[in-house]
Amino acid sequence: MLNVLGAYSWVNIRFLLEGAWVTIFVSIVSIFFSYILGIVLGIIRYVNIKWLSAIVGFVIDIIRNLPLILIIFFTYFGLPNLGFKPAPVWASIIALSIFEAAMVAEIVRAGIVSIPTGQMEGARANGLTYWQALRYIVLPQAIKNMIPAIVSQFISLVKDTSLATIIVLPDLMNHAQIIYGQNTNYTIPMFLALAVMYFIVCYALSLLASYLERRQSKSKTIAKDPEAEEISNGDMPL
Repeated sequence: MLNVLGAYSWVNIRFLLEGAWVTIFVSIVSIFFSYILGIVLGIIRYVNIKWLSAIVGFVIDIIRNLPLILIIFFTYFGLPNLGFKPAPVWASIIALSIFEAAMVAEIVRAGIVSIPTGQMEGARANGLTYWQALRYIVLPQAIKNMIPAIVSQFISLVKDTSLATIIVLPDLMNHAQIIYGQNTNYTIPMFLALAVMYFIVCYALSLLASYLERRQSKSKTIAKDPEAEEISNGDMPL
C-alpha cells in the first residue's frame, strides 16, 4: 500500500502532468496541420486533376498502409540525413500530421462523394463556377457530414502519440516510464494513471463526436420535415 501511495505522490503526479501537457500540445498541433492538409489532399483526389490526383492518391495509399512508428522513425532518424534535424516534439508532430492527413484525406474524399450530384449541378446551373460550387455548396455540406468521423480519427491520433516515446518524446507515456523505471513497484500504479489520463482526454473527444453526430441527425430530420422542429420546440402544428 505504501508503494502505491508513493507512486501517486505530488512529485510524480506533477511529473505526469508535465508529460500530459506535451501529449496535448503535440496532439493539438498535429490535429491542426493534419486537418488542413487532409482537406487539401482530399479535394485534390476528388477533383481528378490530371496526373496530380493520381500521384496524390498513390502517396496517400502508401502512407495509409505504413506503420505509424516507421514514419516516426523516418522523421527523427531519416530527416537528419537530408539536412533537417527536428527535435523529438517536432519530429512527432511531422510524423503524426503526415499520417493523419492521409486518413483525413480519405474521409474528405468520401464525404464529398456522398453529396448528391444534384447539388453541384444546381450550383452550376445558377452560374457558379466548378470551384465556387465546390467551395460554397458541396464542401460545407461534406464537412458537416464527416465531422464525427474526423473527430474519431483524432481520438486515434491522441492515443498514437504514445508511440513517439520510442524517440524519447517527453510525453505522458515517457514520463510514466521514467517513474516506474526508478521503482518497479510503481509499474502497475503508473499504468493505471496512464489509463485514467488517456481515457479522460479520449472520452471527452468521443462525447464531442457523439454530440456532433446527434446534431447532424437532428438537422437532417428537420430539413426533411420542417414540422419536426416545431414539435421539438413544443409547438404542435395546426
